[in-house]
Amino acid sequence: MKKHLFICMLAFAAASTTQAQSDKSGYPTTPVPFTAVKVTPNTFWGQRLQASRNVTIPLAFSKCESEHRYKNFEQAAEHIKDPSKTFPVTMGFSFDDTDPYKTLEGAAYLMQTHPDATINGEPIGKYCDRVIAIIASAQEPDGYLYTARTQNPQKPHHWSGSKRWEKVEEASHELYNLGHLCEAAVAHYNATGKRSLLDIAIRYADCVCREIGNAAGQVSVVPGHQIAEMGLAKLYTATGNRKYLDQAKFFLDQRGQKDPSWYKPQGQDGYGTFHDAQGYSHCIFEYSQCHKPVTEQDEAVGHAVRAGYMYAGMADVAALTGDKTYIEAIDRIWQNIVKKKYYLTGGVGATASGERFGDNYELPNLTAYCETCAAIAQVYLNYRLFLLHGESKYYDALERTLYNGVLSGISIDGGRFFYPNPLASDGNYERQPWFGCACCPSNVARFIPSLPQYIYAVKGNAMYVNLFASNEATMKVNGKAVTVEQSTNYPWDGDIALTMKKASGQFALKIRIPGWVRGEVVPSDLYEYADGKQLAYKVSVNGEAVESDLKDGYFVVDRKWKKGDKVEIHLDMEARLVRANKEIEADRGRAAIERGPLVYCAEWADNTCDVLNILLNQKPQFSTGHTTIADTDILTLTTQAQTLQFDNSGRLQPKDEKLTLIPYYAWAHRGKGRMAVWLPTDLKAMP
Repeated sequence: MKKHLFICMLAFAAASTTQAQSDKSGYPTTPVPFTAVKVTPNTFWGQRLQASRNVTIPLAFSKCESEHRYKNFEQAAEHIKDPSKTFPVTMGFSFDDTDPYKTLEGAAYLMQTHPDATINGEPIGKYCDRVIAIIASAQEPDGYLYTARTQNPQKPHHWSGSKRWEKVEEASHELYNLGHLCEAAVAHYNATGKRSLLDIAIRYADCVCREIGNAAGQVSVVPGHQIAEMGLAKLYTATGNRKYLDQAKFFLDQRGQKDPSWYKPQGQDGYGTFHDAQGYSHCIFEYSQCHKPVTEQDEAVGHAVRAGYMYAGMADVAALTGDKTYIEAIDRIWQNIVKKKYYLTGGVGATASGERFGDNYELPNLTAYCETCAAIAQVYLNYRLFLLHGESKYYDALERTLYNGVLSGISIDGGRFFYPNPLASDGNYERQPWFGCACCPSNVARFIPSLPQYIYAVKGNAMYVNLFASNEATMKVNGKAVTVEQSTNYPWDGDIALTMKKASGQFALKIRIPGWVRGEVVPSDLYEYADGKQLAYKVSVNGEAVESDLKDGYFVVDRKWKKGDKVEIHLDMEARLVRANKEIEADRGRAAIERGPLVYCAEWADNTCDVLNILLNQKPQFSTGHTTIADTDILTLTTQAQTLQFDNSGRLQPKDEKLTLIPYYAWAHRGKGRMAVWLPTDLKAMP
């Protein structure tokens, strides 16, 4: 009991400390940290956090043990103690160090939600302390931390080069590792108040700041795989040390500064090209977004994860410095994504060739790549753009990606994963317990527990309600403490109640009215609703209806609040028919169905017909129902459709079919089989 009380007191102290830090974060809109939000158990997101506690985080830590991630640090530590000792570098990838970093980050978020969580029977905090000690032991005296080299400096990992930073623009991932270390360190510090991991990150960041730059004795390089920019920006917000933000901006400023002739591939094996794991040839500069200076870029190109992390880093720099050229550049790139390169599920990355963005409007379904990491990167980007601009359209995109592109990447029970997330399947896809290249499982392991930090935000005398999830949160609005309880069954229905548990004084409550309510699928003309329906919403305070014009997508209730005030929000939630812009060749003559924030799909397990050969009615009507997938209740949609068959005389005849759809995130839980999001409504679109 005393131990539990101590943990609760520690969490409360960390929450108070983090809120004070966040008030000085430097973003135009102030984040409300994860330490200030407690998600309600046995709700949609409560169940997801429970799965992280019981399955995902323990699994990720067990993989760090069984796949020798810790061993790499231990062997590096032995070499530091005795330089005569070296070890064969057998690690699969030069970024394997990030698996412990990412899992520690997820565990840090989890400590707030489930402080009593355990790993192999050991309290999660104690287990993390042991892992951090292992990591610390592998840090070289000057702060450098990269086991792919330190285990055996003379024969490092083959992606690493003969000396520090030599191949950082290609494959070494030294700076990628730094970014994930910083992200984990700040999360752990905010959750526990301990500096153990933070000090490790600071020492490595200081090493990077000393050795990389344009000054005499420094090397001028940029990260081949971005995320250092995000991590350094986060380290700046945690410490207040401007040099970390300056270093992040340096990495961005240096991109695209090399001779433009290098950007053009010169034949299959020419200088400036490389081959990916599938054997495809790419221009390395476009692949890693080095084809032109970042402030001149206006199109999302190259590896979709690298790009997403870089764009999020650009948004960090734009928001934290106010640099107009950065703001204009990231706004242009975001517009290109949501107008021309954004899947209905909120995923990005059209092709397995280079795991990259395709051309404008190139959005195939069966061969869509939509890597889970790329979806997570889109959440990061949209979140930062909201903090910069304060407009709901960024949360409309964030929510779409969150409920569809991200949640598809991890099974409901938290124990199986997708790397790509296509929008159609011929039956060859199934979730995997892990991957040799474990970026997606470990990434989603860190992301899901971070959900609480995305729900609210504060700016001056305004409190934003951006996501709808049952929780209780405490924050400061206009300098005064406010505690709010949110209750909802979202995303299954559109009723939300906000109760002021503690409030006094005047402030504006800004409630996001999602684009799907306002008749806007995404913040562009890439998709549109095609059923003629007009959904409504209403807001009441203490039982009395209130009116407000929407400002930047928010319904604003500005009043003097007191304890016990209750705000009730109703959002009409019906099945909607969606059609794609005619420029998207793959979706011509097809329609998709969504309800609320959820995109639906037809899967083999619920239907007797072939879901890849179904013809959706021109004006379908839907009824709701329920099914159980992975021991979880799921709301289904049912409608009438048709297939074409030959009768006994050989004539082609339509046959009526009952078509059942499930949320896209829930597919592939019941074995291999066919699946489709976009369904033909025109005979020309049928296979």
